[in-house]
Amino acid sequence: MSKLLSTIIVDDEPLARKGLAVRLQEHPDINIVAQCSNGREALEAVKTFQPDLLFLDIQMPGLNGFGVVEAILDQGLDLPMVVFVTAYDQYAMQAFEVHAQDYLLKPADEQRLAQTLDKIRQNISSEVNAKHKSKLVRLVSDVTGNDCEKILQELENNEPVSISSYSDVLAIKDAGEVSRVPVKDILWIDAAGDYMCVHTHDNTHILRKTMKQLEEVLDPRRFLRSHRSTIVNKSYVDKFCSQLNGEYYLVMSNGKELKVSRSYKEKVKKSVTT
Repeated sequence: MSKLLSTIIVDDEPLARKGLAVRLQEHPDINIVAQCSNGREALEAVKTFQPDLLFLDIQMPGLNGFGVVEAILDQGLDLPMVVFVTAYDQYAMQAFEVHAQDYLLKPADEQRLAQTLDKIRQNISSEVNAKHKSKLVRLVSDVTGNDCEKILQELENNEPVSISSYSDVLAIKDAGEVSRVPVKDILWIDAAGDYMCVHTHDNTHILRKTMKQLEEVLDPRRFLRSHRSTIVNKSYVDKFCSQLNGEYYLVMSNGKELKVSRSYKEKVKKSVTT
């Protein structure tokens, strides 16, 4: 007999939960341990039951499906295999296919559900499962924060989903050569006239781009605008300090002090102190 898979269904629509539960009951290795109507209930159920499998509605009031997965990760809980459930059409879901995530369209089609369960059974005790979870973490990382509501709005409007993918490398041209600077190594970037100075631990590279252009290619969860002419990598911020004259500055990991302008003060303070 196949391994009994403890399963939680999460959907804010009672009929959707019931319909999926009825179809899942036809599979003897699926043991439904809880049904949840919102993200908060889902998180508590995951804590209580530590399920193998989670059928998770994407768009729910309050804590949405992406937020549930993020909260599971943040709280250090074991991440179950996740099947996203959505009312949106296949065209809108193409972006999720790129990340190799399983998903079901409402109402759950019996054949499609069977295919999903077969895939899960094959992966449950293999290295493929770990790879799926890794991709799920990447997906949630891509769509949470500032991008999450935008993506949910795209789904609601039946538009193609544009999951942002920020580069791991910044290509910098200089004297006919192109230096590939790992983004994770950048401490801060500041403006010098028409150029940007990209500071790493070992070097300073000169780049001809605007602040706006850089903000579009740098991950906002990692990089923070602290001044109209400065972007900092939060990973290398050691201190947020104030002076007697009311000005603020950041102390970077290499000891460099960077001024924080008043217009960015609250955003910077919240970002680096929470």
